[in-house]
Amino acid sequence: MRLRSLVPILTAALMSLRAADFALHDGDTLAFLGDSITAARGYTKVVEHYTLMRFPERRVRFINAGQGGDTAHGSLQRLERDVFKKGATVLTVAFGINDIGWGTKADDAHRQAYLDGIRGIVTRSKARGIRVFICSPAITAEAPDTAEKGYLQLMVDDGLALARSLGAETIDLSRGMREVQRRVLEGNAREKNPKDHNRLHVDDGVHLNDLGQLAMGHAMLRGLGAPTEVSSLTVDASALRTVAAENCSVSGLKRLPDGVEFRRLDRGLPLNLGIFGALNFRWIPIPDTINGYRLKVTGLEPGEYEVRVEGRLLGRYPADRLARGENIASATSNGWEPGGPWDAQSDAVREIVDARDEAWGGEHFRLQFNADNPGSEKIRRRAKAADDALVELARSIAKPYPYRFEIRKAAK
Repeated sequence: MRLRSLVPILTAALMSLRAADFALHDGDTLAFLGDSITAARGYTKVVEHYTLMRFPERRVRFINAGQGGDTAHGSLQRLERDVFKKGATVLTVAFGINDIGWGTKADDAHRQAYLDGIRGIVTRSKARGIRVFICSPAITAEAPDTAEKGYLQLMVDDGLALARSLGAETIDLSRGMREVQRRVLEGNAREKNPKDHNRLHVDDGVHLNDLGQLAMGHAMLRGLGAPTEVSSLTVDASALRTVAAENCSVSGLKRLPDGVEFRRLDRGLPLNLGIFGALNFRWIPIPDTINGYRLKVTGLEPGEYEVRVEGRLLGRYPADRLARGENIASATSNGWEPGGPWDAQSDAVREIVDARDEAWGGEHFRLQFNADNPGSEKIRRRAKAADDALVELARSIAKPYPYRFEIRKAAK
């Protein structure tokens, strides 16, 4: 086959690989454009935290461009200041609820203003070479089956279709969040005590609580192409060989008197959310959708085995269960402590992301209301240096290193 005839095939293969890749690339700056739900800086931190852990080699920056009470059309007035001048290369846009006045202005005029706003955001951003993701908004506390057919969903569906016709990408956050909402409502129906019910919103039924922000972050990550699997390893303990290793490598594989030992180096790490953070996985299927960190060990003699990583016990597993494979992303033998070292790394990164967000929030507030301070420029430079330092600190903590795994028969 001639080289020229291979070009279309290779080009198609490359495009396919890029399409399957996570949307945030090395060197990107992502701006989150939205209303008060974005300005609350909840789901945005989930996306930042995930990206640091899963793609530690990619240098991605994050900008919060949320403004309380804003609309798609209203945001056109601040695109230059809050998005373009900040060097954004990727833009996510989540509007809708304010555009129809929390449902009190659900009419043709406001619908058209919303669509005009979406058109303006897409065309102006694409003219700057920015990759745009138009999103449906966060859900309200309205019953999911009713909301699915409501004015807001139908309006934003038209907005998503318009965005696609203009060459933008789209993420249907609303329907992604309703998957979680239905699980929560089903769980509440089984719980007799209303005090033990879970919900995604604060009392107004519009603004999100922490669980709601996590659900929105999860839906956005899926829309951005977050891979299901982090990494996967299969070791044959009997033949003492690596059967398969996806996004990781193995060294030092050796037989122990009661099991095997090796070192595992991953390209990226799973997302963990702190002590008891995994309780949220009852409602938000993070392990099954974006957090597969797999270990499979075949060829073990029957019995129960301890899995330890860097000396810490993750848990005890029967040999046949290890042979089928386990997702150990959030495995721990002590609910009060992190499990594997990747769990502790993620917990630490989450704290740094929170610290960076708080520092950014303070400087953002100062620039709005105290920019005429005589020392403003010096403060701004120091704030930028502190932000850069926190980003680098988070990246250094998130970096994978070779973990020592021991799979040994448990004492009876």
